[in-house]
Amino acid sequence: MDGFVAWWAANVALPKEISVFIVSMIPLIEERGGLILARMLNMSLGSAVFWCVIGNILPIPFILFGIKKLLHWLSSHHMSKLAEMIEHKAEKNRPKIDRYGFFGLMLFVGIPLPGTGAWTGSLVASLFDMDLKKASVSILLGIALAAVIMSLFSYGLLGSLIG
Repeated sequence: MDGFVAWWAANVALPKEISVFIVSMIPLIEERGGLILARMLNMSLGSAVFWCVIGNILPIPFILFGIKKLLHWLSSHHMSKLAEMIEHKAEKNRPKIDRYGFFGLMLFVGIPLPGTGAWTGSLVASLFDMDLKKASVSILLGIALAAVIMSLFSYGLLGSLIG
């Protein structure tokens, strides 16, 4: 992730806000990478959090409401291996979510570890038929938690290293 974010910062000539917004929408990189990029681009913390959170939230409804249809389409169009890989990703995370429910999903989305985040959390919530209102609130709280953690990291610890 860091390599991609550094590459983006050095090579993509878009306004800072648009860059951070787009990076925050990319699966696996999401808000975490967006905040690191924002710090590298010397954006203010408030602006960085705003654009990262908006970018991270935008794909969520599409995943919650459309992933099952997409997986069905992939399976019926000779891309069943890809559909199986996506379903396996969700299934692998099921015990973490089942054990703690609403708060498990929130922590899964919010704690910045590899393979976690809003994309995977939304995938899991949809495939496990979680209540969409509860899942949405849980994911939004997770995004807020990730924003706090990554702001402290990017603008605190990392910020002091960058300058």
